[in-house]
Amino acid sequence: MDTNNGSSMTDFILLGFSDWPQLEHIIAGVVFIFYVVTLVGNTTIILVSYLDSQLHTPMYFFLSNLSFLDLCGETSIIPQMLVNLWGPTKSITYGGCALQCFFALDLGATECLLLAVMAYDRYTAVCQPLHYTVVMHPQLCQKMVLTAWLGGLGSALMLCSLTLRLPRCGHREVDNFFCEMPALLKMACVYSKVMEVTVFALGVILLLVPLSLILISYAIITQAVVRIKSTAKWRKILNTCGSHLTVVTLFYGTIIYMYMKPQNSTSQDEGKFFTFFYTIVTPTLNPLIYTLRNKDVKSAVKRILCVEKW
Repeated sequence: MDTNNGSSMTDFILLGFSDWPQLEHIIAGVVFIFYVVTLVGNTTIILVSYLDSQLHTPMYFFLSNLSFLDLCGETSIIPQMLVNLWGPTKSITYGGCALQCFFALDLGATECLLLAVMAYDRYTAVCQPLHYTVVMHPQLCQKMVLTAWLGGLGSALMLCSLTLRLPRCGHREVDNFFCEMPALLKMACVYSKVMEVTVFALGVILLLVPLSLILISYAIITQAVVRIKSTAKWRKILNTCGSHLTVVTLFYGTIIYMYMKPQNSTSQDEGKFFTFFYTIVTPTLNPLIYTLRNKDVKSAVKRILCVEKW
């Protein structure tokens, strides 16, 4: 088989939900609603965290970065997705496909590391409250966030370049609604042991290690919470930690299922469902999870609105 020009820079065709053409417009409407909620919710968290001085804490600094990640992630996928769902053509340029693949890997890996950083922040707040401001000083918070962003950038550059270099033998159809790495790997007409080992190694470093640290942090937090006698303090800890644990479960559960399983073991429709969930649904739920039960954010919004009205 000739693979010389198998990875040439031609347009790709995003099959998306073309197997269910009667549902495409309905899916487009649902996705648009999710996108609007994501834009409003995450932008609100970023603005409130910046404008209200009482939210100038490590927790909301990390939460603002998480919201920015979600905004970037959905913006790199949904506009092109809506064009393809509404329009007659399902194509995307080679450059657009490469950018979608890169941003999905970059932002996903960064979020994995950032969620671990947020777990450490909660551990310090609960288990070392008297030393919290000393330990979680602004310089350390900035360094941890920068490390998360750089870690995501490095892994994305490595995986994206390896994926796009694989020969495709003229295959142009991506069986997904955006250029995700697993879908691009299925287009390759050769088996790459280097790619498989790299994906597994980075999966352990960026998925399993941060998840292990999160679980250890919350095991220690649980031991500390059990010893707390104040009901009000116990509820406050449960609200903040519960929100973070919910986001961790939603994000890590789907990501590990998609990226740590052998690529051929996941059916096409199953893969699309999980991809839709962690790329479209989860970023929409994050601001709702963090704000609906968070009195600090609600109070900050009221203060800002009252100032503006006055």
